[in-house]
Amino acid sequence: MRHPPCLSRCLSRVLAALTVVLLAASGLTAAPALAAPSATPPVLRAQGNKLVDAQGTTRRLLGVNRSGGEFACVQGWGIFDGPVDDAAVRAIADWKANTVRIPLNEECWLGTANIDPKYGGFNYRTAIDQLVQRVQNHGMTPILELHWSHGQYTGNSAGCADVHASCQKPMPNARYTPAFWTSVATAYKNDPEVVFDLFNEPYPDRATPTTGQAWACWRDGGTCQGIGYEVAGMQDLLDAVRATGARNLVLAAGIAYANDLSGWVRHAPRDPAGNLAAAWHVYNFNACSTEDCWNRTLAPVAAAVPLVAGEIGENICAHGFIDRVMKWFDDRGLSYLGWTWNTWDCSSGPALISSYDGTPTPFGSGLRDHLRALDTREETTTS
Repeated sequence: MRHPPCLSRCLSRVLAALTVVLLAASGLTAAPALAAPSATPPVLRAQGNKLVDAQGTTRRLLGVNRSGGEFACVQGWGIFDGPVDDAAVRAIADWKANTVRIPLNEECWLGTANIDPKYGGFNYRTAIDQLVQRVQNHGMTPILELHWSHGQYTGNSAGCADVHASCQKPMPNARYTPAFWTSVATAYKNDPEVVFDLFNEPYPDRATPTTGQAWACWRDGGTCQGIGYEVAGMQDLLDAVRATGARNLVLAAGIAYANDLSGWVRHAPRDPAGNLAAAWHVYNFNACSTEDCWNRTLAPVAAAVPLVAGEIGENICAHGFIDRVMKWFDDRGLSYLGWTWNTWDCSSGPALISSYDGTPTPFGSGLRDHLRALDTREETTTS
């Protein structure tokens, strides 16, 4: 029998508090409890090619990314970029978002020696958990996603030469990433409202000679040609999650910075919980950025498993491109999340807001108005 969501969450917090006491020095500690929530998001599971809640009702993940937790800590100046208090999270909910994706840094979560303790380990996990709970308190689904990771890569399209988790790497690493997901899954296995996104934007295809080798590396890890560290594949990470007993919904993004899903179904990791979805990212500058490509490569995946566009955006401070993306996904009942809920310059990067009170940029206004219109249509349909 599944506990009701609130009871599951409360039990999770009690177990997390005990873990803090017993494992404080282990690097695998969960965070302490906050006040009880006032609303609860659905517990989602994959059923065929749909996401459904506990009652079997089809659901979509629609919302935003909240960047900051992946970079501020490793750069040594904080944990988040901008406020994440209740008012800031309420502003996201006011857009009628139902999901917030939270990028993470594995070294900060685990509290490795290179991270300032003010921003790593227990303090980092506590801050992340507080944000998770605020998101849940406003009835939204939190997605915890590994964004930056350990491993030195200086090959094609390298983001940095640093061995530490200070940029995007082509694949997860065997040294820390399975331990990261063991820790995250242990902390949230009794909180099934939380969704796990295994790795932000894999790009083994930039390192390996062939696409076939890239997909094999993606799934199986190990020694991958062109990548100088031992790789943890998607199967390794999914196994780490499931070994904790966690049955939470898990997302696995494709190759080419998550823009290529052409081999996803053929190489999908085996999930004993049967609760796996495909993740995809798209921007106006990506290779697969046309309806023709989506029809050829995305539609077969969406016919087989739930499909979530974990990041959609454009870098020209407009929303014409994401309008097309949202229409294609709406027509098929699929999920999407805008990048990103940060007050950056939308003409140099896809920033949805100019203020954390929810004031949109010209780019963000397209997503905000669309989410609000969808919410209105859903209310009209169900009333």
